[in-house]
Amino acid sequence: MNTEQALMQRSDSKCELCSSAEHLAVFPVAPYSDDDADRCVMSCQACRDQLAEGSELDVNRWHSLNDSVWSPTPAVQVLSYRLLKRLSDQPWAQDLLEMVYLDDETKEWAVATEAAPSDDADEACFDSNGVKLAAGDSVVLIKDLDVKGANFTAKRGTPVRNISLTNNPEHIEGRVNGTRIVIISAFVKKTN
Repeated sequence: MNTEQALMQRSDSKCELCSSAEHLAVFPVAPYSDDDADRCVMSCQACRDQLAEGSELDVNRWHSLNDSVWSPTPAVQVLSYRLLKRLSDQPWAQDLLEMVYLDDETKEWAVATEAAPSDDADEACFDSNGVKLAAGDSVVLIKDLDVKGANFTAKRGTPVRNISLTNNPEHIEGRVNGTRIVIISAFVKKTN
């Protein structure tokens, strides 16, 4: 059985990202470019067009990621995760990213095409203990923080999961009490 046949069978002849049944083709998931069915997804033309590097995403089209990110197929999980990262300015996508679990091997694959973080110490982000922070880390607040504009106080000991780094190495972003906020990195401690 060739790759296309294997993917058609696995996907029930539908796009594995949006469930469309039109204009289907094999899409290799970077950094792989081979025809191994485990490293490819079956996708429709509309999804392939938006998966192209530098293409602008139609936010409404990708609500289907609510289903595809939970696929048992690692290649589908990887593409769904990457699309959610590109859409992370959307609250629904950020919420979904915070819930998603990828095993270590799949997570490595999912982030394999992200730009490598700079080794320049001036650009690194550190917690209150001098531990380097990375996107996706979990931290805990070490002091009470008044959240301006949201009318609540983020209490000491509050966990913040799946943080995002900002352009400012002294700030991180995370969700506290359902609100996405910017936090000074000196006010957090990395957790395992």
